[in-house]
Amino acid sequence: MNNRTITIDPITRLEGHGKIDIFLDESGNVEKAYYQIPELRGFEVFSIGRPAEDMPQITSRICGVCPTAHHMAGTKTLDDLYKVEPPPTAKKVRELVYNAFMLEDHALHVYVLGGPDFIVGPDAPKESRNLTGVIEKVGVDTGKKIITMRRRLREFISSVGGKVTHPVFGLPGGISKGITSEELPKWKELAKDGLDFARFTLQVFTDIVLKNKKYVDLITSDTYTHQTYYMGLVDESNQLNFYDGLMRVVGPDGKEYSKFSAAEYHEQIAEHTEPWSYTKFPYLKKIGWKGFAEGADSGVICVAPLARINATDGLATPEAQKEYDQFFKTLGGRPVHHTLANHWARVIEMIYAAERMNELVNDPDITGNNIRNIPTATSIPKVGYGVVEAPRGTLLHHYETDENGMVEKVNLIVATQNNSARIAMSVEKAAKGLIKNGEVNDGLLNMIEMAFRAYDPCNACATHARPGEAAIVLYLRNNKGDLLGTIDRNTAQTNVKK
Repeated sequence: MNNRTITIDPITRLEGHGKIDIFLDESGNVEKAYYQIPELRGFEVFSIGRPAEDMPQITSRICGVCPTAHHMAGTKTLDDLYKVEPPPTAKKVRELVYNAFMLEDHALHVYVLGGPDFIVGPDAPKESRNLTGVIEKVGVDTGKKIITMRRRLREFISSVGGKVTHPVFGLPGGISKGITSEELPKWKELAKDGLDFARFTLQVFTDIVLKNKKYVDLITSDTYTHQTYYMGLVDESNQLNFYDGLMRVVGPDGKEYSKFSAAEYHEQIAEHTEPWSYTKFPYLKKIGWKGFAEGADSGVICVAPLARINATDGLATPEAQKEYDQFFKTLGGRPVHHTLANHWARVIEMIYAAERMNELVNDPDITGNNIRNIPTATSIPKVGYGVVEAPRGTLLHHYETDENGMVEKVNLIVATQNNSARIAMSVEKAAKGLIKNGEVNDGLLNMIEMAFRAYDPCNACATHARPGEAAIVLYLRNNKGDLLGTIDRNTAQTNVKK
């Protein structure tokens, strides 16, 4: 930090890399703040020329935290590419695995990534704002419960999906392995325990966050509030579904703006770029890019748990629906615009995922033997689209191939990418609301980080290659950290102090 610039580098407790640059005016107040993603991923480029069947495995390597989301989106894209409908058992097993993944991944954020800001406290020493600090606060037995449940859920994903980090079971038209009657009792017990764990997590959140007026005031403060559009997958009743459905967008007033299939996304969503970040900024195409602004005239989109709940008319399982109603009753009705309310919405989604798991393990079809429909010789591939709700929001894959199924074009609109404009707005608004007259401390900077952390961003997934090369700037510093100059690869300019 100098008198006019504050840099948080690296930002912490997220997937991927990033930094925040904050620029102050002469009075020490924030003039501008940037949420930058400096890492680069080129999956859309180096997937070209590969067989389309490889895509669910290739894209799952984008991130070690989101692999099941990319694998499932890729698999559904292959279904569409080869025009083959999976049998009911295959679809239900896919959805079961996917809900187990959602439950496990949300638990990771609640207890490890975002949770420490509330469980330990935003002003706690930074060495305590982590899983160790959480366990010290909630007790070793609770810590064991968290770790054990995540391990068991991951074992289930590994058993059915082949691998937990990079699943291999999704195939065009179905899956490679089903669930046997002999192993079903074990998974029924897991689903039951998973629901108990989700209920326990809700109680933890209620006791620590919702019963703390200071935290509720922070959640509902203007510093962490934006009125934007919200998008999420819904079923035919406009209820939440992580695995399948149509993309529904509601406006800042909560009214439906549009509803469309994955194949229609290019008519609804466009992508903007900025020179200071490797992530793109999707927006509503018919409204147009109006900059980092909120309101009905802005096309900025929000996805993730808060957006999903705003975009639905309800949840399809009873306990989750009860909490859904309480959520809106407490926070003033639909839609809720408070960014930090993502944490509560995430816990409600844990309830939904666990309830849905229990429904699926008790479905007679779940142990069926018909687990794949093979694409026919007449299914000549050309273009395919697939969409799921990743833990971090709506994730869409789009592949185009030649007649032999070799990939010619890939476009991935990733959850964090959909959120990128709103995250940038949230970071800047938090910085402007919290930094006054140049007074800064570690706890305050962490509260600025909380603005992005609520979205559970995955920057590894959200970055994309521009054609050509990475625009790298090399910063030269002496052993005291003083900036001596820069070398810009993009412009071939060197600026070094004599």
